[in-house]
Amino acid sequence: MPRIFDNIELELLEALRKTLPDSYKADFCVGYFHLRGWRQIDDLIENFIGGENACCRLLIGMQKSAQDQVQEALSLSKSPKLTSIQAAINLKKQIAREFRDQLTWGAPSNADEAGLRRLSQQLKSQKVIVKLFTSYPLHAKLYLLYSEKSYNNPITGFLGSSNLSLSGLQKQGELNIDVLDHDACDKLAKWFQDRWEDKFCLDISKELAQVIDESWARPEIIPPYHIYLKIAYHLSREARVGISEYTIPEDLEKQLLDFQSAAVKIAAKKLNQRGGVVVGDVVGLGKTLVATAIARIFQEDYGYSTLIICPKNLEQMWQSYAEQYGLNAKVLSLSMATKELPNIPARFRLVIIDESHNLRNREGKRYRAIQEFIGSSESKCILLSATPYNKTYLDLSNQLRLFVPEDKDLNIRPEQYLREIGGEIEFQKLHQAAIRSLAAFEQSEFTDDWRQLMALYMVRRTRSFIIHNYAATDSQGKKYLQFADGSQFYFPTRQPKTVKFSLGIDKSNPYAKLYSEAVVNILNGLNLPRYGLGNYIEAKAGKNASPEQQKIIQNLSRGGRRLMGFSRTNLFKRLESSGDSFVESLRRHILRNYIFLYAIEHGLDIPIGTQDADLLDTRSQDEDIDTDIRMTTVTPRISS
Repeated sequence: MPRIFDNIELELLEALRKTLPDSYKADFCVGYFHLRGWRQIDDLIENFIGGENACCRLLIGMQKSAQDQVQEALSLSKSPKLTSIQAAINLKKQIAREFRDQLTWGAPSNADEAGLRRLSQQLKSQKVIVKLFTSYPLHAKLYLLYSEKSYNNPITGFLGSSNLSLSGLQKQGELNIDVLDHDACDKLAKWFQDRWEDKFCLDISKELAQVIDESWARPEIIPPYHIYLKIAYHLSREARVGISEYTIPEDLEKQLLDFQSAAVKIAAKKLNQRGGVVVGDVVGLGKTLVATAIARIFQEDYGYSTLIICPKNLEQMWQSYAEQYGLNAKVLSLSMATKELPNIPARFRLVIIDESHNLRNREGKRYRAIQEFIGSSESKCILLSATPYNKTYLDLSNQLRLFVPEDKDLNIRPEQYLREIGGEIEFQKLHQAAIRSLAAFEQSEFTDDWRQLMALYMVRRTRSFIIHNYAATDSQGKKYLQFADGSQFYFPTRQPKTVKFSLGIDKSNPYAKLYSEAVVNILNGLNLPRYGLGNYIEAKAGKNASPEQQKIIQNLSRGGRRLMGFSRTNLFKRLESSGDSFVESLRRHILRNYIFLYAIEHGLDIPIGTQDADLLDTRSQDEDIDTDIRMTTVTPRISS
């Protein structure tokens, strides 16, 4: 009775290693060959002399994917057999590529590297000869070992299910038997020889040696600079494709500098491929013109119309850009987004959001309104911000969530975070999120993970990058950019200097008094009743209030203290910005108070607005707050 080698009680690898030392040659036929798995037996193959009759002949059968096998089984026509040498050569090239890809799997080890180098030498010395059987799919798993020392067993065979891989020989459950009968072994040897001599059985030994010698296991050390160049080549592939694929309209191209033209084409590629892009160039590099050029490309190439959402103080600028460069666009103030977006038809396939860092808080009504519009209209999205990142990486993900669903497969993972917690299985235990999603990256606090993610969606250049890569140098060594009209812009040399000034009262400065201690005390002492309406509710109001009114009363009580604190913080922030900004904020504050006073004096309902503390959170936005007037909800009168 034959013995069973199932890798549970008996391992096939152990049987091979005990039989090979007495062998002078071997014939292996497998459906799958793992290059790194060869090192499990390569030390014993090294004892062979080499050549056709004193080597290990390895026959690899062609395998098909499970999907191809099912389709072929259900097909009404019979599978055609290979009928030309050229078709076999094409299959040979395909398999060589697959072996090359195989070496990119997993992290390489020193043992893997040494084993692959030994395999390369054995292939060159013909201690191992590898052929690819291409006539038809061949799934056989056969191991024949020939011995001159054993009179009773000149050929020992192992037949079953194990491929020549680490898992097939040792780890996973298999079913193999040994074949010791002389007649059976002779018949198996003839079966092998017939396929080895088949006209469509091609020698791929040279190709495999070349694959190894060109991989990370090559014996020669690759210069670090060459590795750097290859990394740069692959990382810049998307940029190179974008630059060659997109054409900027002529009237706009004349207005763009070289670095802006490159940004337009690269961003256009990201926008088309991923549905959104973040243009994060630092201040002064022309993000507005870049976004306008991208919108024109998508307008002319795909017929897109554009919705531009921007802070109120930029509305006029964007309107002039749209008119000047022929954009089919509508401009909407950011402060009006919640009110107006539900009434705007979903015909804008491109949305530009200027100063997108104002949308870091995804719990706000304005954020949700914009996100829902982009989702419902299936719009592509361009985000513009010189400061997309403030305090946490969630600032970045919240902006990306405007157009990237949290469970979308990004084809990348937060690798450093996964290493930190112990791998993919540990991640699944800790988080209910797809491992290649935006939600997965939100669990990571590692810079490298976020740098990898933003590389997919962001185009960002700094002044120093522009100077080093796009600026020309005059005879005096000064850097400059040349505009289309021939004029030149010289980069100023920055020389930091200490400027001392006094915040004391200066009669010649009309704003000097604003920085006095008295003003600070006044701001700290403000009651701000408009933001603390919960302090003025009558005791019996809650008893007689309807359920809707009771909810309003609860919100007023809960949010009042925070709103008052944020209001004071905002006033201090405007004071720190400039005297003019502070005075303007005071005027707006007084104007809103007049609205309240008018309502009280005339017995009208008081417009309390959203009473949303997030609207006053200056960590999320940097504009003066005026939305509580424009987006008011008139509530039942609350007695003062």
